[in-house]
Amino acid sequence: MDNSSGVGVLDKAVHILSALESGPASLASLVAATGLARPTAHRLAVALEHHRMVTRDAQGRFVLGPRLGELATAAGEDRLLATANPMLAQLRDQTGESTQLFRRQGESRVCVASAERLSGGLRDVVPVGSALPMTAGSGAQILLAWEEPERLHRGLRQAKFTATTLAQVRRRGWAQSVGERERGVASVSAPVRGTGNRVIAAISVSGPIDRVGRAPGRLYAEPVVRAAERVSEVLRRTT
Repeated sequence: MDNSSGVGVLDKAVHILSALESGPASLASLVAATGLARPTAHRLAVALEHHRMVTRDAQGRFVLGPRLGELATAAGEDRLLATANPMLAQLRDQTGESTQLFRRQGESRVCVASAERLSGGLRDVVPVGSALPMTAGSGAQILLAWEEPERLHRGLRQAKFTATTLAQVRRRGWAQSVGERERGVASVSAPVRGTGNRVIAAISVSGPIDRVGRAPGRLYAEPVVRAAERVSEVLRRTT
């Protein structure tokens, strides 16, 4: 086997994962792609399934599992935060409002970094670690707008925004909300993109409506989009 590490069972397991990189595969397809004996391929695939490295699709075929994505996310988390934190501080200083970075985790969006306005009010402060719903707010709109159609439509069932709203978000590249998640608070968000142009996070500016107005995008869309694009560029360059 090429690129052998000297640990046979590990090499064979990695060979199975590599075979699944091109898409779903039946056991027969795995045997053909890896050259492993059928019992060996089956035993290793089931073991990888136990550890969520592999799962099954609706047809019972083996596919890469969610644990791989979780590990990839964890590996990229430090790089994302190291890149975004100074940008959030610059954006806060530029706009005079609190700024946040959100990532989606299941049916919530979690604030993973923030730069708070020194004299900010309690309503527009979002502490790091806060889990907010995916059903309201400009950050939720960003994290949902570019999802696959089935997941997007499922996310809209309980949402305070509509499919038309998300279409506008995709067209202009940013989102705004006014009193949608928190009464009296408005926000503007833009997407951070990683490998393959995939949306991996949302950068947001939030503040009280009586200060930012009911069309906050007019004030903050440009600087928020610019900050998100700078973070995206650095991530793509260092990946």
